[in-house]
Amino acid sequence: MHKNVFTPENAAMLLIDHQTGTLSWTKSHDLEAVKKSALDLAKIATAVDMPLVLTSSMEGHVQGPLLPELEEIAPKAFANRVKRAGIVNAMHDENFAQAVRATGRKMLIVAGITTEVCVVFPVLQLLDEGYEVQVVTDASSSFTKIGDDAALRRMEQAGAVIVSTAQIVSELAVDWTTPRGQAVGAVLGMA
Repeated sequence: MHKNVFTPENAAMLLIDHQTGTLSWTKSHDLEAVKKSALDLAKIATAVDMPLVLTSSMEGHVQGPLLPELEEIAPKAFANRVKRAGIVNAMHDENFAQAVRATGRKMLIVAGITTEVCVVFPVLQLLDEGYEVQVVTDASSSFTKIGDDAALRRMEQAGAVIVSTAQIVSELAVDWTTPRGQAVGAVLGMA
């Protein structure tokens, strides 16, 4: 195994602010595709028993609740989601920072809405704290394509690896013929 390979045993998944309101504000990507990718990431994390940390910001306001499908896919993670009261950098919320530390993982897969606000700042901080981070670009979106591109470039220059959902899924499956590979394939409708 290559030392930089993310596995269900060494990585955790962080999904930030995939909320009904925040998603509707974004224009950089196709909204249904972003939603599908985010839900696929939650399904995969659940299927391979990878730690999954969910967070939301100001659910009672225009940001709205987390996508209701997340509760069906990952009921425990949904129930334990960190509800932030408007803190932009989720890592500045002690409950979220503690939930990330509690995974015991130093390799993190991150996606969120919006890339240029709610993803970039915690990712920069996580990199500063010594985490290895992969940012899933097609499970994230921003107000504009220009803003999304700028956020991705900033995170990549700081050391994050920019990936797609398909890359993460394949990396976690490792081998489609194994029980894990088959479980991941089933989530994606490949089995």
